[in-house]
Amino acid sequence: MGSARFLACAGLVLMATAVPSILADAQVSGHVDPTGQMSLTNVSIDERVTAVRRKARYHIGLADLELEQAVRRAAQQHHLQPALLLAVMKAESSFNPTVVSKAGAVGLMQLIPETAIRHGVRNLYDANDNITGGAKHLRYLLDRFHGNIRLALAAYNAGERKVDRYGQIPPYKETQDYVKKVIVYYRSYKKDGWIMPVVMTAPSTHAGRPY
Repeated sequence: MGSARFLACAGLVLMATAVPSILADAQVSGHVDPTGQMSLTNVSIDERVTAVRRKARYHIGLADLELEQAVRRAAQQHHLQPALLLAVMKAESSFNPTVVSKAGAVGLMQLIPETAIRHGVRNLYDANDNITGGAKHLRYLLDRFHGNIRLALAAYNAGERKVDRYGQIPPYKETQDYVKKVIVYYRSYKKDGWIMPVVMTAPSTHAGRPY
């Protein structure tokens, strides 16, 4: 039931293709890990972000079933509920892999180049890379805010510093509406059966239950 509903929605905007785009693969020098630690490099963060933005190659999409599998695989790899990852994707891009926001956020999970660099994403327009990067970032935020889903979602939308500043969901209508919307989607997808992954991968290194 859940898969059928998802495929019906995602099928409107996704197809297996490769077309030129304005963002994508870059030879990124240096790396920022999920804890914020940057490795030594003689290339500034601004130069690396510019490289990600400038060195475009191709958009790599996914067929509907491949997308479903990618969501479940990324969720298991990063110890997330597939329903939550899917809910964020729905709120961020409505399953459109080519959408670019005014702020420069790209693709299914609406990653900005800085976030892509932090999580080692090489091609923002590769649907698999984008989903994996979004899953890594969501996992990072859940860990950072001690498993508080609402604070993690607020940070995904407004940035973690804004959540730190207020110690709660920031008083921005956009962010407050975003959190409510994702929670509604999350509950709906859980009800439809998007609860535990079905694509088996290596065991997660995270302890405890998936969020």
